[in-house]
Amino acid sequence: MSLATVAVRPSRLGRVSRLVRADLLAAVGAVLLVLIVLASLAAPWLAPFPQDGTTATHATQSLLPPGGGHLMGTDQVGRDVLSRLLYGGRTSLFIAAVVLLLAAAVGVALGVIAGYAGGVVRDVIMRVTDVFLAFPALLLSLALAVVLQPSVRTAILAIAATWWPWYTRLTASIASSIRSRGYVDAARCLGVSPARVMLRHVLPNSLTPVLVQLSLDAGGVILTAAALSYLGLGAQEPTSEWGLMVEQGQALFTTDWWVVTFPGLAILVTAFAFNVLGEGLRAALDPRRNAR
Repeated sequence: MSLATVAVRPSRLGRVSRLVRADLLAAVGAVLLVLIVLASLAAPWLAPFPQDGTTATHATQSLLPPGGGHLMGTDQVGRDVLSRLLYGGRTSLFIAAVVLLLAAAVGVALGVIAGYAGGVVRDVIMRVTDVFLAFPALLLSLALAVVLQPSVRTAILAIAATWWPWYTRLTASIASSIRSRGYVDAARCLGVSPARVMLRHVLPNSLTPVLVQLSLDAGGVILTAAALSYLGLGAQEPTSEWGLMVEQGQALFTTDWWVVTFPGLAILVTAFAFNVLGEGLRAALDPRRNAR
């Protein structure tokens, strides 16, 4: 056995070990997300006190500790924290889903056009994209949210307006490389219109990195939405939302810890699940994986 073979084997074993860890993390993230999504969707049936997730209050049961009839205790106005946590998941996941849908739709469309068209069209689109990317996403979201009336809709619009440039830049770089490939040249030679080439050839081959980026960004969107609600610029009472629950319970952390701890953990676990799932997908869809 040569020294080169001995040197190569540990390297390959290391790559295999990293891929296995990525797959395990992706599986853990997927299981967590399935549980979180199912629990949120089934909130009307799983919540011990469904009315507490909307408008009900119980002044005589305020700040009860976890246990008994309230597994996660109650908040300042006697609402069951577990019930509000389940309903809050519906709001937080809804915001993340709509934001990513809007951002990806706008960003991917502009990126495909910029990458395929090139020239002046690409320059104009990318310069506008650079203007948005010049500002921190959270800061720009805050600025937009301040102008609008605080609500879930405001949070969605403010975050989506700052998230699309990332997808434009990502898709434009991929589309730019695809436009010079043989099957695209063949389609153009056959007289296929540019719009059809983009829809049939460029767009489908640009989506894999976008899907990975979506899974990675979902946790960041949830954190941003929670930050807007925490600052009073997102979801408002009586809507249940994790960031709003954290804001309402922050002053009670040293005395009634459960009011702020459980929604904070929900944000942490959900963001973690999306991140590890995204990293696992990135490793699984890496074209160099099978080559090695």
